[in-house]
Amino acid sequence: MPVFRQLIVGVTLFCCLLSHSLCAQDRGHLPDIMPIDTLKAKWPVIKVAKPRVPLTFNFAKYQLGVQKAKEFTPRRVPKIPRWAWENGNVFNVNLNETAFVNWNAGGNSAVSVSGNLRLFRYLTYKYLSWKNELRVGYGINAQENTRLRKAEDYVRFTSTFSYRRDTLTNWFYSVKLDFNTQMDDGFKYPNRETPISRFMAPGYVFFGMGTSYIIGNNKFNLYMSPVTMKSTLVLDQTLANQGAFGVQKAELDADGNILVPGENLFMELGILITHDWETKIAKNVFMDHRLNLYTDYLRKFGNVDVNWELTFNLVVNEHIKTDVGFQLIYDDDIKFDREVDMDGNVITPGGARTQLRQFLAVGMSYTF
Repeated sequence: MPVFRQLIVGVTLFCCLLSHSLCAQDRGHLPDIMPIDTLKAKWPVIKVAKPRVPLTFNFAKYQLGVQKAKEFTPRRVPKIPRWAWENGNVFNVNLNETAFVNWNAGGNSAVSVSGNLRLFRYLTYKYLSWKNELRVGYGINAQENTRLRKAEDYVRFTSTFSYRRDTLTNWFYSVKLDFNTQMDDGFKYPNRETPISRFMAPGYVFFGMGTSYIIGNNKFNLYMSPVTMKSTLVLDQTLANQGAFGVQKAELDADGNILVPGENLFMELGILITHDWETKIAKNVFMDHRLNLYTDYLRKFGNVDVNWELTFNLVVNEHIKTDVGFQLIYDDDIKFDREVDMDGNVITPGGARTQLRQFLAVGMSYTF
């Protein structure tokens, strides 16, 4: 019995100690009276701070209860290296001169001076090809006993952006923009009073989409577009009222007064084919070939406008060279006036005609 009593006393003491431990977690002392049936355990609340994750990270994986963040790298446009660009700036001054002094066979002394500026930026990198070129030229001609005449005048800008699906093919999807105009007034000499062309009269803008076959870092470029918009601008109202270069001419009354002024814009939709080729054909002899063919779908399909230029550059040294070549133009929208003499005989029939320019020039070249 004493052993049994000692066991009962020990269990009672253990229960008292357990009650004291549970009730005194939030207080520093034991209560005098604590009924066993009202015991409550209050567990401490642990506040866990939310993880601060930068916006450039995404959280997706958890291992052993620890969040692992993986940095998110945004997709960037690849940087094009400098070696992918081919840049060039060339300025030429050409001189043609003929002089006669007491020349029995006769002849007039003449001097022609022209300046040409060419700026080009070519990009060839993996799937991309981008060709940009600006050409500006102006020349004058002086003959004995004759006033100065304009011999050359043009402003041309071309930009062709191309993309291919892989690096094995030479065929590209292309978008092309062409712009052509002149700087100074043009006259039908010896008439110097009435200009037949002026700055932006005409001005030609070609814009279209198609395909290109490109090889040799844009040295050979064949472009074919089934959808090209051709815009002819005549911003000189006098020429626009005459219906020059294909625009709608002005409507006049019986006394010649203008009822409706002529239009300044004429637009066509058609097919454009261009071919640019720069190559070396012999030692110090280079060829520059440019061909533009265009026909309109709506007005005169099959009537092709032609602009063909072929130039041979004969290089003497770094700064001296000779240019030989020609340019042929046919545009059905460029009409020439009908000329009749005093007897009523037709000297020159009106309408479109083939235009031809041939040149031979020796000059200085400077590359910068």
